[in-house]
Amino acid sequence: QVQLVESGGGLVQAGESLRLSCAASGTFFKINLMGWYRQAPGKQRELVATITSGGSTNYADSVKGRFTVSRDNAKNTVYLQMNSLNAEDTAVYYCNAAVQPTLLSYVISYWGQGTQVTVSS
Repeated sequence: QVQLVESGGGLVQAGESLRLSCAASGTFFKINLMGWYRQAPGKQRELVATITSGGSTNYADSVKGRFTVSRDNAKNTVYLQMNSLNAEDTAVYYCNAAVQPTLLSYVISYWGQGTQVTVSS
């Protein structure tokens, strides 16, 4: 079983920054794609950013140039540096990891419990 524990959310003013962290724990062979998604009230969950084990990244258009995703493979941790935050970034942010439990197994998707980010304007 794999657990994802997020941290770093909070309340900030527009224009400020936050850094989210998500650490994976448990027994597994490899973590492939890791990423961040968010869900605002009344809206569907949407992709924010993803990063492969090799460091290739992908961002939603709405956060390009403001957010940076990174990971530490040795620590099984993914980060999201969020700069120039605005009210539209207010949401619950969820960490996701595509985990390969064993060498020959399929990939399983795991989710964190979510962390609230609130940006006041």
